[in-house]
Amino acid sequence: MNGELPNVKKWVVLYPVYINSKKTIAEGRRISVNKACENPTCDEIGDCCKFLNLPYHKEMEKAYPRDFMQRGRVRVLLKKEDGSFCNPEVSSRKLLMLRIAEMVPRHVGRTTKKQESGSSSSHAPAKSSKGGRKKK
Repeated sequence: MNGELPNVKKWVVLYPVYINSKKTIAEGRRISVNKACENPTCDEIGDCCKFLNLPYHKEMEKAYPRDFMQRGRVRVLLKKEDGSFCNPEVSSRKLLMLRIAEMVPRHVGRTTKKQESGSSSSHAPAKSSKGGRKKK
């Protein structure tokens, strides 16, 4: 992978914000909310790229321009030098975002966290619906 690093600048850039269901389109989300996932990380995106057999490079020092507190981005190679796709199933940037967004919730790190937190916080209080404005 070290031999390919000079060409990384031409690879597709994927910020976690692009597939974050907690963000609005104005904040940078690029796919629909029902297909997006909740708070993805660069590590999870990288693991999904590895699973899809796509070369990737994480850039943790980079920040999303609209929200500079959001650190990290992933560069992914969709097409080889000869123009053929690295993975024929992922032929566009949009397809890449959709595939990764559906894979992130099933990520190994997420499933173990949910099982741990789910057993301890099962007694959470329910929200009340009081406090809204009355209709005239």
